[in-house]
Amino acid sequence: MKNTFSNKKLGKFGEDLAVEYLKKSKFEILERNWHCSKDAEVDIIAKDGKTLVFVEVKTRSNLNCGHPFEAINVHKMQKIMLAIPVYIEKNDISCSNYRIDLIAVIGKENPKIEHIRGAGF
Repeated sequence: MKNTFSNKKLGKFGEDLAVEYLKKSKFEILERNWHCSKDAEVDIIAKDGKTLVFVEVKTRSNLNCGHPFEAINVHKMQKIMLAIPVYIEKNDISCSNYRIDLIAVIGKENPKIEHIRGAGF
């Protein structure tokens, strides 16, 4: 039980850092942990200028179990891609410009942030 709690805490820590990073990069944060369905969630939805950005965040305390980006598989990307039109329709957004970004947060002390813009599978 303790490990699950610490994983959730680490995940929230990473998402909080990702939001701070995006704000400093002039992104406008629209949503956090937006649920499209029971098992489909987008960590952060933001605007980068006129582009709607759907962001997946993965956090690792170290690289012992691999890089955070390695945990983002095709299945996860498909869920995000399915969520995009649902979000656009539910929020009545006339948007033809959108992308999926990935953010990795590595480490708890002096964390490193890596950002891939326009990730696609």
